[in-house]
Amino acid sequence: MHILITNDDGYTSKGLQALIEMARQFGDITVVAPQYPQSAMSNAVSIGKLLRMVPVGNPDGFPEKGIERYYCSGTPVDCVKMALNLLFDTRRPDLLLSGVNHGFNGSSAVLYSGTLAATREGALYKIPSLAFSLNDHHANADFSASIYYGKQIIEKFIASPPAPYTYVNVNIPQGSIDEIRGIRLCRFGMGAWIKEIETRMDPYGHPYYWMVGEYENLEPGEPECDHNLLEQHYVTIVPHKIDNTNYPELERLKEVWKDLTRDRET
Repeated sequence: MHILITNDDGYTSKGLQALIEMARQFGDITVVAPQYPQSAMSNAVSIGKLLRMVPVGNPDGFPEKGIERYYCSGTPVDCVKMALNLLFDTRRPDLLLSGVNHGFNGSSAVLYSGTLAATREGALYKIPSLAFSLNDHHANADFSASIYYGKQIIEKFIASPPAPYTYVNVNIPQGSIDEIRGIRLCRFGMGAWIKEIETRMDPYGHPYYWMVGEYENLEPGEPECDHNLLEQHYVTIVPHKIDNTNYPELERLKEVWKDLTRDRET
């Protein structure tokens, strides 16, 4: 098995090292990760910009067997595209892994996340794709629980991969292995950011604006939502799909907008 690994926190991040540790027992690994952090880039691609892909060694300085590493100067989706077109031009990777992200990537965060965007890109190519995030933004976050549960999830994912055009999102709670209550398959939970823009003043008295944001849980009582289960110290797993058509609404609109969609008379 050959595994492609990427992330959005950059090729030297601690979370990337944790993901490699999870995956190394399952096959050979090619890492193509951003040169610099690329959080909240979603599916952005570098149109009209030059891209570089540079081979690098293990940041820890130790030799590795079965692992190739590169950094890419672009976004997480650029990393996947570069890898598939330049390194896997004759054969697709068997598995794509993204993460481990430093921070929560459940609920509506999946719409902005570069970590999840990389797996969406993999799913477009029918590559089984799996994203991991740890609900801890600290630079010295403890990834031991991520590695412990990640190995179990990857093993199950390989044994029973999802349907084509599906990508799977895993969030791990902050804390030790003993503090986590278990794993739950669940659904996307509704939430949104409010108070997102903060006005500040520069030293010359001119206003500027800083993106901040406060998360608002829109389904606080729902037991099957990813963000609620994560708060209860469960590892959450949510399958997503590329086709996000709202089919019931499509059928309703066909009826109520039928005058709009009728053929033009000739």
